[in-house]
Formats: sequence, C-alpha cells, structure tokens
Amino acid sequence: MLEALSYFATSWLNPELLALTALGTFLGIYVGAIPGLSVTMAVSILISFTFSWEVNNALCLMVGIYMGGVYGGSRTAILLNIPGAPSAIATALDGYPMAQKGEAGRAIGLSTVMSVIGGFVGIIVLSVAAPTVSEFAIKFQPRDYLMLGLIGILLVGSLSGESLSKGIFAGALGVLIGTVGLDPLTAEERFTFGVVELWNGINPVAVMIGMFGIAEALNQLHHLDKTAIKQKVDKIVPSWKDIKKYLPLSLQSSSIGVVVGSLPGTGGDIAALMAYDQAKRSTKNPEVPFGKGAKEGLIAPEAANNAAVGGAYIPMLTLGIPGDAVTAVFIGALFIHGLNPGPMLLTEQPDMFWFTVGNLTLANIFVLIFGLTGIKLFAKIVEMPKGILIPLIFLLSIVGAYAINNSIADIWWMLGFGVLGYFMKQYGYQVGPVILGVILSRLIDENWRRAIMSEREDMGSLFINLFASPLSIVLFVAICLIFISQTPIWTKWLKPKLSRG
Repeated sequence: MLEALSYFATSWLNPELLALTALGTFLGIYVGAIPGLSVTMAVSILISFTFSWEVNNALCLMVGIYMGGVYGGSRTAILLNIPGAPSAIATALDGYPMAQKGEAGRAIGLSTVMSVIGGFVGIIVLSVAAPTVSEFAIKFQPRDYLMLGLIGILLVGSLSGESLSKGIFAGALGVLIGTVGLDPLTAEERFTFGVVELWNGINPVAVMIGMFGIAEALNQLHHLDKTAIKQKVDKIVPSWKDIKKYLPLSLQSSSIGVVVGSLPGTGGDIAALMAYDQAKRSTKNPEVPFGKGAKEGLIAPEAANNAAVGGAYIPMLTLGIPGDAVTAVFIGALFIHGLNPGPMLLTEQPDMFWFTVGNLTLANIFVLIFGLTGIKLFAKIVEMPKGILIPLIFLLSIVGAYAINNSIADIWWMLGFGVLGYFMKQYGYQVGPVILGVILSRLIDENWRRAIMSEREDMGSLFINLFASPLSIVLFVAICLIFISQTPIWTKWLKPKLSRG
C-alpha cells in the first residue's frame, strides 16, 4: 500500500510534472470551450510533439488536456448555447437558460464544483474497483450494446419538450443523418447519391455546431432590440447549502458516468444524456422546470461526463481496450513509450497505474482552480450587444467547423444544419434529439449488424438470447419501462393513479 501511495504522489512532488499537469489542464479547458477543437484532436497532436519526452512528462500533459477538455465544453454551452464538445450537449439544455436569466456566473460555478465531484468519483472507482468494473464491461455482447443505444434513443422524451412525437421524429432524423456514408461492415454506399465527398459521412460535430450555434444566432436576430441581461457574478462559488442539497444527485449521476464510461466505445456524451434523463425522472419538485434553467439539469450531465473520464480509463488500463476516442489515442501513446496496457499492467507495472491515478487526481484539482477563475471575463460574452455577439457566434462556429477536418465542406454542412435547426425551433422541434440520434446511430448500426450476424441472421434466436444473461434481461426490462413511461397510458392514467395512491 505504501508503495502504491509513493507512485500516486510522484506527479505531486515533482515540480516539472506538476507544472505540465497544470498547463495541460489550463489548455484543455480552453480547447474544450472552442467548438470543433476536440480533446481527441488535441491529444493526438500532442503525441507527435511528446514521443521523445519522458513517459511521465508526456502523460501529465495529455491527462491534463483530457480532464480539462471534458469540463471546458460546458463554458460555451452555458454562455452561448454552443456545446464545446458532444458531452456538453445536455449541459446547454438548462445551463443556457440560466445564463439568459443573468445567472451565468452561478451556473459556471455550480457546474465546476459538481464536475470536480464527478471526476473524483470516477478516479476513486478506477483506483478501487478497476478489475471488477472491467470484468463487468467485458461481459457486454453486441446485443447489449444495441439495447444500450436503443435506451439512449428512447431518452428523447427528456429532450423533446412537450411533444414526444416531435422528439421521436427529431431522434429518427439524427439516426438517418448518422447513417450517411460507407457501411462500416460492408463498405456499401448509403445515402451518398454517388457523391464521393459523402463517403466519410457527415461529421457529428458539424451538425452539433450548426444546430446549436448557427440556429441560436439566427434565432437571436428576432431579438436585436432586446438589451443584454446583466450577469450576476458576485456569487461564483456555490454555497455549502447548495452543495449538500445537490450532492446526492451528483453522486447518482457520477455513478452513471463511471458505468457508461467504462463500456468500450461509449463515452461522456452518452453518460451525460443518460444522467440528465435520470435526473429529470428522479427530481420530483425542481425549483425551475427542466429545460428552463433547472440546476438539476446542469449538475447531472456535468457530474456524469467528468466521472466518465475515470470510467474510460478502466478498460484501457486493465484490458487494453479504449473506453472512448481519447483513451484510444492514449493506448497509442503508451505503446510508443514502450508500455503495454492490458491485464498484466497492474502486476508488471503497478507504478504506471498508480501514477495515472495520481495524475488524474491532480488534474481534477486544477480543474477546480482554473474553472473558478476567469468567470467574470467569460460572463462578459453574454453581456455583449447583439450586434457584436451574433457575428461572434457565427465566427466561432465557422472556425470550429473548419477545424474539424480543415475542410470547407464541413462549414457548408454546419451552415445547412444551422438553417434546418432554426426552422425546427420555429416549429417547436427540439434539436437535442437530432444530435443524440447522430451520436448513437453508429453504436446502434454496428451492433445491430454484429448481433444479427452472431445469430446467423435468425431474428428469433436473437430475441431468445435477449434473455440469455442477467445483463441482457436488465437492459431489456429497462427498455420496456422507459417505453411505457413515455406513453399516454402512463402519463395520463397510471402515473396520476400511483401519485394519488
């Protein structure tokens, strides 16, 4: 145990490693805040600069970028309704309405503290239960991933406003957009209409920036005469009363984040949306309705997506399987430095495991420090006159879209989906389910194909095997319960009866 603690403290006692972690976290926050500049891209670029460094130095910088970037996406989500990353989509649903009420400082402060709590939960689970959680994650079959994706699609009820049918339509539209391009298993063209440029599909980040950023900018054109709301930034750090009140929700959401984050190929975006849905279902009397600036709707996704960082490290370090896109890049970095993540890492190189845990802990502390600074400057963005703010949103969106692949085509896609998002908002359709559908389409598509192929294209056998393991049964029951809870039978008859009883 003492040996583990010494490895844990390595990055804390070395001034150079401390400085690199701080620098990485600071840069990560601002990279994450810029739409289109993904954490995955930043870590990938760093590999080419750090492959000749000492392994500890390189990992400190990259871990800081990762931890800071996941949190950083919430800044522009709250202030401009432009999520800096897909994991901040759910944050914008209630964070931006809080900023519109003049509570941007309070929203950022609350999201920072709860993000750090979520980060610590993920790190604790990584350090204590890594082998157990990894064994659980490895039991997921293609049919289980398929059902996990379907659960995500069914969550459109939480994002669809007052009309479930409009939410389902928007979610289905997102799935359709996500299937454009070459089939991932057979390389057949789908919805490309013979256009070579569509072979790689439509980038989800371009869709996200357009539907949140450009659509919001176009919507603001109707309110040019409206004066900017003065933001309250006198109380940035949440009170102990608020922290104690929302701590149970934060821990619950963090648990969701760790579990979902530990499933290979999922990540913080799915974890955040699931946590948001759970918070909406479990919170009986929120001070403000969800979607109108509910603190619960801000806390749940932020705690979950940061907890998912620790979760994503579990399969990477214990099985050599990436939990998300960033940890896939980390595996490449470890191989470059002569390390071999996998089942033997904990026994052959425990120093690397505990160094990583200590480094993640340190980066999470720096998130708290840097996250609670500069808020007054950030809040000034919302107070800008509309004549300056709207062009700024357009500029950030264009830069973000171009930065994805250095492609003009992504800018056109972003603008096109921005116009589509604007008209959807005008006619009462929420854009959140579209983004959710795009993100989940690949997970559903690939695992549907794998599941049916594993059963030799026998639908009956696939259905029977839904009851072949306790895990599959739990997911199937969850799908049924979510579906029932969103039908008129439940909302108009069963739920009122149960609440009276």
